[in-house]
Amino acid sequence: MAVLTPAPARAPRTASRRSISIVTVLMFLPLLVILTIALIGPWIVPFDPTKVVGAPSLPPGGEFLLGTDSTGLDVFSRTIAGARIDVFIALAVTVVATLGGILVGLTIGMNEAGRGAGGFAARGAARFLDLLEAVPTVIVALVVVSFFGTSSITMIVTLSVILAPIQARLVRTEVLRVRGDAYLDAARQAGLSETQLVFRHVLPNSSIPALQNASVVFGMTVILTAALGFLGVGLPPPTPEWGSMITRGAGDAAIGKLWAAGAPAFALCVTVASVAVVGRRLTTGARRSH
Repeated sequence: MAVLTPAPARAPRTASRRSISIVTVLMFLPLLVILTIALIGPWIVPFDPTKVVGAPSLPPGGEFLLGTDSTGLDVFSRTIAGARIDVFIALAVTVVATLGGILVGLTIGMNEAGRGAGGFAARGAARFLDLLEAVPTVIVALVVVSFFGTSSITMIVTLSVILAPIQARLVRTEVLRVRGDAYLDAARQAGLSETQLVFRHVLPNSSIPALQNASVVFGMTVILTAALGFLGVGLPPPTPEWGSMITRGAGDAAIGKLWAAGAPAFALCVTVASVAVVGRRLTTGARRSH
Protein backbone atom coordinates (compact mmCIF):
# COMPACT_ATOMS: atom_id res chain seq x y z
CA MET A 1 0.00 0.00 0.00
CA ALA A 2 1.48 3.33 -1.06
CA VAL A 3 2.09 5.95 1.58
CA LEU A 4 1.19 9.49 0.64
CA THR A 5 3.59 12.11 1.94
CA PRO A 6 2.15 15.50 2.74
CA ALA A 7 3.19 18.42 0.61
CA PRO A 8 5.66 20.81 2.28
CA ALA A 9 4.09 23.73 4.01
CA ARG A 10 4.36 27.12 2.32
CA ALA A 11 3.62 29.20 5.36
CA PRO A 12 7.23 30.34 5.89
CA ARG A 13 7.40 31.74 2.35
CA THR A 14 4.13 33.60 2.84
CA ALA A 15 5.32 34.94 6.17
CA SER A 16 8.59 35.97 4.55
CA ARG A 17 6.76 37.84 1.80
CA ARG A 18 4.59 39.58 4.36
CA SER A 19 7.62 40.61 6.39
CA ILE A 20 9.32 41.92 3.23
CA SER A 21 6.25 43.94 2.28
CA ILE A 22 6.02 45.40 5.79
CA VAL A 23 9.69 46.37 5.68
CA THR A 24 9.18 47.97 2.27
CA VAL A 25 6.23 50.02 3.53
CA LEU A 26 8.20 51.14 6.57
CA MET A 27 11.11 52.18 4.34
CA PHE A 28 8.88 54.22 2.03
CA LEU A 29 6.70 55.72 4.78
CA PRO A 30 9.04 58.57 5.89
CA LEU A 31 9.46 59.78 2.31
CA LEU A 32 5.71 59.64 1.68
CA VAL A 33 5.12 61.70 4.83
CA ILE A 34 7.71 64.27 3.74
CA LEU A 35 6.21 64.56 0.25
CA THR A 36 2.73 64.93 1.74
CA ILE A 37 3.94 67.67 4.08
CA ALA A 38 5.65 69.42 1.19
CA LEU A 39 2.41 69.28 -0.80
CA ILE A 40 -0.08 70.44 1.83
CA GLY A 41 2.22 71.97 4.45
CA PRO A 42 1.54 75.67 3.79
CA TRP A 43 -2.20 75.09 4.35
CA ILE A 44 -1.89 73.23 7.65
CA VAL A 45 0.62 75.39 9.54
CA PRO A 46 -0.83 77.22 12.55
CA PHE A 47 0.95 80.54 11.86
CA ASP A 48 2.26 82.54 8.93
CA PRO A 49 5.88 81.32 8.53
CA THR A 50 7.09 84.76 7.41
CA LYS A 51 5.59 86.93 10.17
CA VAL A 52 6.51 87.52 13.81
CA VAL A 53 3.90 85.77 15.97
CA GLY A 54 5.41 85.78 19.47
CA ALA A 55 8.24 86.80 21.73
CA PRO A 56 11.78 85.85 20.65
CA SER A 57 13.25 82.47 21.60
CA LEU A 58 10.20 81.03 23.34
CA PRO A 59 10.72 77.35 24.32
CA PRO A 60 8.59 74.58 22.79
CA GLY A 61 5.19 73.97 24.29
CA GLY A 62 1.88 75.70 24.70
CA GLU A 63 0.85 77.86 21.77
CA PHE A 64 4.10 77.26 19.89
CA LEU A 65 4.73 73.55 19.40
CA LEU A 66 8.44 73.95 18.60
CA GLY A 67 8.92 77.39 20.10
CA THR A 68 9.99 80.57 18.32
CA ASP A 69 13.32 81.69 16.90
CA SER A 70 15.37 84.74 17.83
CA THR A 71 13.04 87.06 15.90
CA GLY A 72 9.73 85.59 17.11
CA LEU A 73 8.90 83.45 14.07
CA ASP A 74 7.15 80.13 14.73
CA VAL A 75 9.69 77.32 14.25
CA PHE A 76 7.11 74.60 13.58
CA SER A 77 5.35 76.60 10.85
CA ARG A 78 8.63 77.52 9.19
CA THR A 79 9.94 73.95 9.30
CA ILE A 80 6.77 72.60 7.68
CA ALA A 81 6.65 75.38 5.08
CA GLY A 82 10.37 74.92 4.35
CA ALA A 83 9.72 71.34 3.27
CA ARG A 84 7.85 72.56 0.19
CA ILE A 85 10.67 74.88 -0.89
CA ASP A 86 13.53 72.42 -0.37
CA VAL A 87 11.65 69.43 -1.80
CA PHE A 88 10.40 71.41 -4.82
CA ILE A 89 13.90 72.63 -5.65
CA ALA A 90 15.31 69.12 -5.18
CA LEU A 91 12.68 67.52 -7.42
CA ALA A 92 13.14 70.12 -10.14
CA VAL A 93 16.93 69.83 -10.07
CA THR A 94 16.76 66.02 -10.09
CA VAL A 95 14.54 65.99 -13.18
CA VAL A 96 16.51 68.66 -15.08
CA ALA A 97 19.95 67.32 -14.14
CA THR A 98 19.00 63.73 -14.96
CA LEU A 99 17.41 64.50 -18.33
CA GLY A 100 20.21 66.90 -19.25
CA GLY A 101 22.87 64.45 -18.09
CA ILE A 102 21.33 61.63 -20.13
CA LEU A 103 21.27 63.79 -23.26
CA VAL A 104 24.84 65.05 -22.82
CA GLY A 105 26.25 61.66 -21.84
CA LEU A 106 24.51 59.95 -24.76
CA THR A 107 25.79 62.53 -27.25
CA ILE A 108 29.36 62.35 -25.96
CA GLY A 109 29.44 58.57 -25.75
CA MET A 110 28.12 58.01 -29.27
CA ASN A 111 30.56 60.49 -30.86
CA GLU A 112 33.68 60.15 -28.71
CA ALA A 113 35.30 57.46 -30.84
CA GLY A 114 34.58 59.28 -34.09
CA ARG A 115 37.04 61.17 -36.24
CA GLY A 116 36.90 64.75 -37.30
CA ALA A 117 35.38 67.74 -35.54
CA GLY A 118 32.55 65.75 -33.95
CA GLY A 119 34.86 63.28 -32.27
CA PHE A 120 37.25 66.04 -31.15
CA ALA A 121 34.36 68.04 -29.63
CA ALA A 122 33.01 64.96 -27.85
CA ARG A 123 36.40 64.14 -26.33
CA GLY A 124 36.83 67.76 -25.28
CA ALA A 125 33.38 67.71 -23.67
CA ALA A 126 34.31 64.53 -21.78
CA ARG A 127 37.42 66.21 -20.35
CA PHE A 128 35.32 69.27 -19.46
CA LEU A 129 32.98 67.04 -17.46
CA ASP A 130 36.01 65.72 -15.59
CA LEU A 131 37.06 69.30 -14.85
CA LEU A 132 33.64 70.20 -13.49
CA GLU A 133 33.74 67.14 -11.24
CA ALA A 134 37.07 68.33 -9.78
CA VAL A 135 35.72 71.73 -8.69
CA PRO A 136 33.86 71.78 -5.33
CA THR A 137 30.15 72.17 -6.00
CA VAL A 138 29.58 74.71 -3.23
CA ILE A 139 32.23 77.04 -4.69
CA VAL A 140 30.65 76.88 -8.15
CA ALA A 141 27.23 77.55 -6.65
CA LEU A 142 28.55 80.54 -4.68
CA VAL A 143 30.09 82.07 -7.81
CA VAL A 144 26.98 81.61 -9.95
CA VAL A 145 24.58 82.84 -7.26
CA SER A 146 26.74 85.92 -6.62
CA PHE A 147 26.43 86.88 -10.30
CA PHE A 148 22.76 86.08 -10.95
CA GLY A 149 21.17 86.61 -7.54
CA THR A 150 19.11 84.33 -5.35
CA SER A 151 15.73 83.00 -6.41
CA SER A 152 14.16 79.58 -6.82
CA ILE A 153 14.75 79.63 -10.58
CA THR A 154 18.39 80.64 -10.15
CA MET A 155 18.92 77.89 -7.58
CA ILE A 156 17.33 75.27 -9.83
CA VAL A 157 19.37 76.27 -12.88
CA THR A 158 22.62 76.57 -10.91
CA LEU A 159 22.31 73.24 -9.11
CA SER A 160 21.16 71.49 -12.30
CA VAL A 161 24.27 72.67 -14.14
CA ILE A 162 26.45 71.57 -11.23
CA LEU A 163 24.91 68.11 -10.80
CA ALA A 164 24.15 67.21 -14.44
CA PRO A 165 27.82 66.22 -15.13
CA ILE A 166 27.49 63.44 -12.54
CA GLN A 167 24.63 61.94 -14.50
CA ALA A 168 26.33 62.61 -17.83
CA ARG A 169 29.45 60.69 -16.81
CA LEU A 170 27.39 57.68 -15.72
CA VAL A 171 25.53 57.62 -19.04
CA ARG A 172 28.70 58.18 -21.09
CA THR A 173 30.42 55.24 -19.38
CA GLU A 174 27.44 53.00 -20.06
CA VAL A 175 27.19 54.14 -23.68
CA LEU A 176 30.85 53.27 -24.24
CA ARG A 177 30.08 49.77 -22.95
CA VAL A 178 26.77 49.28 -24.76
CA ARG A 179 27.78 50.54 -28.21
CA GLY A 180 30.23 47.67 -28.67
CA ASP A 181 27.73 44.89 -27.95
CA ALA A 182 27.03 42.34 -30.63
CA TYR A 183 23.29 42.92 -30.75
CA LEU A 184 23.88 46.46 -32.04
CA ASP A 185 25.78 45.06 -35.01
CA ALA A 186 22.89 42.68 -35.60
CA ALA A 187 20.46 45.59 -35.48
CA ARG A 188 22.55 47.50 -38.02
CA GLN A 189 22.55 44.50 -40.34
CA ALA A 190 18.79 44.32 -39.93
CA GLY A 191 18.55 47.77 -41.49
CA LEU A 192 18.14 50.08 -38.47
CA SER A 193 19.54 53.56 -38.89
CA GLU A 194 21.87 55.07 -36.29
CA THR A 195 19.07 57.25 -34.93
CA GLN A 196 16.76 54.26 -34.51
CA LEU A 197 19.62 52.33 -32.96
CA VAL A 198 20.26 55.05 -30.39
CA PHE A 199 16.64 55.52 -29.31
CA ARG A 200 15.62 51.84 -29.40
CA HIS A 201 18.67 50.20 -27.87
CA VAL A 202 21.42 52.51 -26.62
CA LEU A 203 19.29 55.07 -24.77
CA PRO A 204 17.13 52.61 -22.77
CA ASN A 205 20.14 50.59 -21.66
CA SER A 206 22.56 53.44 -20.95
CA SER A 207 20.15 55.67 -19.00
CA ILE A 208 19.52 53.10 -16.24
CA PRO A 209 22.52 54.14 -14.06
CA ALA A 210 21.47 57.79 -14.18
CA LEU A 211 17.90 56.92 -13.19
CA GLN A 212 19.17 54.80 -10.31
CA ASN A 213 21.42 57.68 -9.23
CA ALA A 214 18.51 60.17 -9.19
CA SER A 215 18.00 59.65 -5.44
CA VAL A 216 21.62 60.67 -4.85
CA VAL A 217 21.10 63.83 -6.91
CA PHE A 218 17.97 64.60 -4.89
CA GLY A 219 19.81 64.24 -1.59
CA MET A 220 22.77 66.31 -2.81
CA THR A 221 20.38 69.05 -3.94
CA VAL A 222 18.73 69.24 -0.52
CA ILE A 223 22.13 69.45 1.14
CA LEU A 224 23.47 72.08 -1.29
CA THR A 225 20.32 74.20 -0.99
CA ALA A 226 20.63 74.12 2.79
CA ALA A 227 24.38 74.82 2.56
CA LEU A 228 23.82 77.94 0.47
CA GLY A 229 21.16 79.10 2.92
CA PHE A 230 23.49 78.39 5.83
CA LEU A 231 26.21 80.50 4.19
CA GLY A 232 23.76 83.35 3.73
CA VAL A 233 23.58 83.25 -0.07
CA GLY A 234 20.45 81.16 -0.42
CA LEU A 235 16.87 82.31 -0.77
CA PRO A 236 16.31 85.77 0.72
CA PRO A 237 14.80 86.09 4.22
CA PRO A 238 12.25 85.62 5.62
CA THR A 239 11.74 82.73 3.19
CA PRO A 240 11.30 79.54 5.25
CA GLU A 241 14.26 77.47 4.09
CA TRP A 242 15.98 74.89 6.29
CA GLY A 243 19.56 76.09 5.75
CA SER A 244 18.81 79.72 6.58
CA MET A 245 16.75 78.58 9.57
CA ILE A 246 19.75 76.69 10.93
CA THR A 247 21.85 79.83 10.54
CA ARG A 248 19.27 81.96 12.35
CA GLY A 249 19.07 79.43 15.18
CA ALA A 250 22.84 78.91 15.55
CA GLY A 251 23.17 81.77 18.02
CA ASP A 252 20.44 80.37 20.27
CA ALA A 253 21.90 76.87 19.99
CA ALA A 254 25.22 78.18 21.34
CA ILE A 255 23.49 79.09 24.63
CA GLY A 256 21.48 75.89 24.89
CA LYS A 257 18.29 76.86 23.03
CA LEU A 258 18.46 74.13 20.42
CA TRP A 259 14.94 74.10 18.99
CA ALA A 260 15.29 76.91 16.42
CA ALA A 261 18.20 75.15 14.67
CA GLY A 262 17.40 71.60 15.74
CA ALA A 263 13.98 71.34 14.07
CA PRO A 264 15.13 72.24 10.51
CA ALA A 265 18.34 70.22 10.97
CA PHE A 266 16.28 67.16 11.95
CA ALA A 267 13.94 67.66 8.98
CA LEU A 268 16.94 67.95 6.67
CA CYS A 269 18.53 64.76 7.99
CA VAL A 270 15.28 62.77 7.81
CA THR A 271 14.63 63.91 4.23
CA VAL A 272 18.09 63.02 2.95
CA ALA A 273 18.15 59.70 4.83
CA SER A 274 14.68 58.63 3.65
CA VAL A 275 15.50 59.41 0.02
CA ALA A 276 18.77 57.49 0.31
CA VAL A 277 17.00 54.47 1.81
CA VAL A 278 14.30 54.44 -0.87
CA GLY A 279 16.86 54.91 -3.63
CA ARG A 280 18.96 52.05 -2.32
CA ARG A 281 15.88 49.85 -2.06
CA LEU A 282 14.81 50.58 -5.64
CA THR A 283 18.34 50.06 -6.95
CA THR A 284 18.67 46.73 -5.15
CA GLY A 285 15.29 45.59 -6.44
CA ALA A 286 16.22 46.55 -10.01
CA ARG A 287 19.47 44.60 -9.79
CA ARG A 288 17.70 41.51 -8.45
CA SER A 289 15.12 41.64 -11.25
CA HIS A 290 17.93 41.60 -13.79
